[in-house]
Amino acid sequence: MPAALANRESALQVGIDPFWAPLAMLVTQDLALRLQFRERIVLQHDNLPRSGPVLLAPTHRARWDALMLPMAAGRRVTGRDCRFMVTTTEMGGLQGWFLQRLGCFPVDQGRPSMTTLRLAIDLLADGQQLVVFPEGRIQRQDRAIQLHQGLVRLAQLAQRRGVQVPVIPVGIGYGQAPPRPLSRAAICFGAPMMLSDDGSREAGQRFTKALATSMHAAEQAAREAVGRPLHCF
Repeated sequence: MPAALANRESALQVGIDPFWAPLAMLVTQDLALRLQFRERIVLQHDNLPRSGPVLLAPTHRARWDALMLPMAAGRRVTGRDCRFMVTTTEMGGLQGWFLQRLGCFPVDQGRPSMTTLRLAIDLLADGQQLVVFPEGRIQRQDRAIQLHQGLVRLAQLAQRRGVQVPVIPVGIGYGQAPPRPLSRAAICFGAPMMLSDDGSREAGQRFTKALATSMHAAEQAAREAVGRPLHCF
């Protein structure tokens, strides 16, 4: 791990703990997910890069999303961890103590600190995979996807540093809302998307719109797989 990245992780008191991370993987993937869902379907897995920097942009419909992603894209499958950028409110208390040790790090959505942004860029420059929920929070109702600009701005900042980052739209679907025990779940990885070299605000807005469309298509595929297709918007 580069020294700059290690220093930033130390400053934020985050990282992959060699004891807690494998234990969390055992509890979440071998126990929690198997008890909650009788079937866990992964679609279009070939769209997920196995090396190099990657930004995963998933839909956010339930807290189970944060367990589905490592199951489908985490260490057991790709050989690397999912590093989550989460809201500052999620990093409080006992939950925050665990999240810090599982590679998650906080961001203030209203005023993201440069330390957080630099850590995110350092992770991408180091060829890691970063998870950002571009909707900002859980959306429990079926409605048109509305994205914040944070993800595209992060990709643009990385691009200015010379790091070309593919963005993977991800759709997660559940057979019931909210997900119930012994229901079905599916996750679908869309085709990688690359930002243009423009770097302008207009280019970012176009990319965000295209990303929302691709996330919707991935979510539709996941929802169809569990027998609960989305309505058209």
